[in-house]
Amino acid sequence: MIEMTERIDGHTILIGLMAYPIRHSMSPTMHNNAFAKLGLNYAYLAFEVDNDSLPSAIQSIRTLDMRGSNISMPNKQKVIPLLDKLDPAAEMVGAVNTIVNDHGTLTGYTTDGTGFMQSLKDEGLDIRGQKMTLAGAGGAGTAVAIQAALDGVKEMSIFNIHDEFWDNAKRNVDIINEKTDCKATLHSIEDKDDFKKEIQDAAIYCDATGVGMKPLENETLVTDPNWFRKDMIVFDTVYAPRTTKLMQVAEQAGVEHVFNGLGMMLEQGAEAFKLWTGESMPVDYIRDLLFNDDKVASK
Repeated sequence: MIEMTERIDGHTILIGLMAYPIRHSMSPTMHNNAFAKLGLNYAYLAFEVDNDSLPSAIQSIRTLDMRGSNISMPNKQKVIPLLDKLDPAAEMVGAVNTIVNDHGTLTGYTTDGTGFMQSLKDEGLDIRGQKMTLAGAGGAGTAVAIQAALDGVKEMSIFNIHDEFWDNAKRNVDIINEKTDCKATLHSIEDKDDFKKEIQDAAIYCDATGVGMKPLENETLVTDPNWFRKDMIVFDTVYAPRTTKLMQVAEQAGVEHVFNGLGMMLEQGAEAFKLWTGESMPVDYIRDLLFNDDKVASK
């Protein structure tokens, strides 16, 4: 890794990451090493920002003339009214994970969904024409659902609890059914028999909730290995801890393809990197640098 002190100067351009909690994030290491590798004079820092502090934090992007920021939970939807424009994909998803500042005009983008789909392609997996069962309808879950439908997933069962995201889950189902060729249905995650059936019928189960990350790192929505088949894909968008409780259950079931969110994080970051810099992230270099010694997937 290249030391930050070797390249920070008075002309360095700042990019942020605003979320809560966020100190576990690998994004600063990923982006700063990519900047250094390409000789780009940028710095990427993480800031713990919740919904209450979000408006002033977004204003700071303009005030400090930052190039932009990543946005993560719990801010991906709350940030939208604070921006000037939305990319069409972000408008369709109804969530933002990347902000680009062009001379004071803030545009919101979503790269989570494309990051998810590209991470599967990186593993030689193709879920087009197949069924997905998805838990979660927040920012990441919505992006995954919409992009998977746009990219050719044939059928999708979306599960959520009856919380503030239930209406968003309804919206996701309506958009998918109206604007894509995918058939989507909404289910209550409290109905365990239905949840089990839909997982067992799917080619891929994706958990896009916060269950499995701090402070819920010892929890999982699926506790019974019998819910899984060996030939399916189990994907947890959480990547800290590296092996989540969900992944442990899937591995107990002998599932062939079990993934955490590292690949998705890398690929969504690569797309954001290009939006900010106009350059392609050296993805292979970053993957080897950060993930080579870690168990990202079992196949």
